[in-house]
Amino acid sequence: MNTVIAFILIFGTLVFIHELGHLLLAQRAGILCREFAIGFGPKIFSFKKNETVYTIRLLPVGGFVRMAGEDPEMHELKPGYSIGMLFNKEDKVEKIVLNQKEKFPDALMLEVEHADLEHKMTITGYEDGNEDSLKTFSVSETSYFLVDGEQIQIAPYNRQFGSKTVWQRIKAIAAGPLMNFVLAFVLLIIIGYVQGVPSDAPKLGKLADNGAAMEAGLKEGDTILTINGERMSSWKDDVVKTVQENPNKPLEFEVNRAGETMDVTVTPKPQTVEGETVGIMGVYRPTEKGFFSPYAYAANTTIENSTAIIQHLGRLVTGQVSIDALAGPVGIYDMTGQVARTGIMNLLYFAAFLSVNLGVINLLPIPALDGGRLLFLLVEAVRGKPINREKEAFVVFIGVAFLMLLMLVVTWNDIQRLFL
Repeated sequence: MNTVIAFILIFGTLVFIHELGHLLLAQRAGILCREFAIGFGPKIFSFKKNETVYTIRLLPVGGFVRMAGEDPEMHELKPGYSIGMLFNKEDKVEKIVLNQKEKFPDALMLEVEHADLEHKMTITGYEDGNEDSLKTFSVSETSYFLVDGEQIQIAPYNRQFGSKTVWQRIKAIAAGPLMNFVLAFVLLIIIGYVQGVPSDAPKLGKLADNGAAMEAGLKEGDTILTINGERMSSWKDDVVKTVQENPNKPLEFEVNRAGETMDVTVTPKPQTVEGETVGIMGVYRPTEKGFFSPYAYAANTTIENSTAIIQHLGRLVTGQVSIDALAGPVGIYDMTGQVARTGIMNLLYFAAFLSVNLGVINLLPIPALDGGRLLFLLVEAVRGKPINREKEAFVVFIGVAFLMLLMLVVTWNDIQRLFL
């Protein structure tokens, strides 16, 4: 149950922050956002605030912001349609009743001859089907379809995604991944203030129970002066490297403890990492605290993680790394459980790493991902005109098919690792 709760909180937060970036920048540009959804599939909870319906859906594998103009409008008034119209105080059509018209006796009935609900915002038709009463009615900029008792807001062209400048659309799409980097940065700052930031000083941090360092009598805060007579000036490049290179070999440590120098023999225990046996002594990296250091730590760690992910993806593309190294929702769920058992700070760091991962992956120029959409917009900016919608839709379809196939393969590999 703890794993389930941790997974839902972490994955839900990452998706929420990502989609919130899209929503805020789209609304800032004046785009009508019909729905803000966490998850896919059937709705399990929803409420409406202002123009947007906020929903939680059954399958917690992502989310979306449905912007007007991104998909074909749900309803189109064609010649011959019979509708009811309700007016506002300015005598403009405010609500268009498409069915169950008997519930609206005050509605003016109209047989549609022509309707333009994008640019001119007008409806032309015959009142009560009378062929001698052809009239044109102005439609409010904030008007609605009434379908099965539900109100669906009509989106004039100036409220649609495609009506905005290329720069406004780029910002709305890029805001999602960028918010993931911001979230990682904030989480890492919190970690830095709570437990300090990693230091490269050759000083011992917390000791693991039953580790080689604890068994040898070392203590947290000991400063390592030399190992086998060699001066230690760096934790990562000197201490860790020396220990890793000497599994099962006694090492002579000269340490300083509270001003006193002493000699201690430590025998690193062997551990297999990526197929190679290395030595470990069961000591966490030392930390230090300061007012500004968490900000530098958060920035550097976010950049380092982003670079590592990009390099790993590069090795995957060139065949240096197998697709088995990827993890999907099932694998992430399993890793979440493992990390959750090690403490809240490690869980926060894991969430920051996943957030960076989500940001990097979504910026890849793959159709159906944010990076693919940004690529189309950049091409439009260079060409001075948008790409043909049918061609773009076909490329996006190929991208979706590729991602679905990849997800199936990765999920199957995750299940095999867990249960087979």
